[in-house]
Amino acid sequence: MPHATQQTDVATAELDTALRGGPFHVALRAAIAARGLPLQRVQHHLSRYGVRVGVTSLSYWQQGARRPQRPESLRAVRALEEILRLPDESLIRLLAENGGDREHPAAGRPASRSYRSFVEASGVLRRLLADLDAPPDGGLQTLGHHERVRIGARRELAGRESQHIVRALRDGVDRFVAVHHGDPGCVPERMTVQALENCRTGRVRHHHDTGVLVAELLFDTRLRAGDTYLFRYGVEDGTAGVSREYVRGFDSAGGQYALQVRFDAGAPPVRCHRFTQHSAAAPRSDRQELPVSERHRSVHLVEPRVRSGIVGIGWDWE
Repeated sequence: MPHATQQTDVATAELDTALRGGPFHVALRAAIAARGLPLQRVQHHLSRYGVRVGVTSLSYWQQGARRPQRPESLRAVRALEEILRLPDESLIRLLAENGGDREHPAAGRPASRSYRSFVEASGVLRRLLADLDAPPDGGLQTLGHHERVRIGARRELAGRESQHIVRALRDGVDRFVAVHHGDPGCVPERMTVQALENCRTGRVRHHHDTGVLVAELLFDTRLRAGDTYLFRYGVEDGTAGVSREYVRGFDSAGGQYALQVRFDAGAPPVRCHRFTQHSAAAPRSDRQELPVSERHRSVHLVEPRVRSGIVGIGWDWE
């Protein structure tokens, strides 16, 4: 019979493997086993976090018979990460990656980008930025970012235009690296980047599988620390199928962000809404319906001061 220490080592190894590759229910079961907690104790710990989940539900979750998807259930999963001493987002990430809504069916709901696609895109983005020798912060602080998105007659993401107001954090900054993530099925090789005001286009890199495009926008001057600068550029896309949302992620708090989505006169949506997310793996919240302007066929949102996370606008077609 194995020594207790050997059993612990085996359980820990199984947990590490499950957290890396999933699926969610296997990782949850391995985590509970590694901590040696009966489900009644897990339920008791959850109650101390103000989360009410039955033992039966916990059993279903670790068997894979059901998946937590409701807001209260997702709160429980985040609490479980702390109770079971797991890395932040580890269970939530697996839950999002492994798909399928088993607790709250929604047949016919259009699919949005999965957490896996964001993770893959972020890895690709790091490599593309490294290829351009671009530092993570770019040496710039964003004071304002106004973005205009055009949805075409085929209901596709036709293109977008961005205006930035930035402040240099150090001497010598002379460029900005723009990032565009097209809709699923897009062809970044066919996209074009247009320098519209106070900049010119430099090197452009793209990755076909994830639909990520990055482009240098070279300033007309070399900034000194504290200098402000305003520039404008656009990306012509139109290479994917039907678009259903536009999202923008922020790594840290910053200045004002405004997003406007305008639809083709012949293809208006039936409804629009705004939403936020703490992270790509987190559930969406702060949903608010947005009335579509009949004359201009547009909707917008404004964040006076952005926070770390994701904001976006989604829409439904007939």
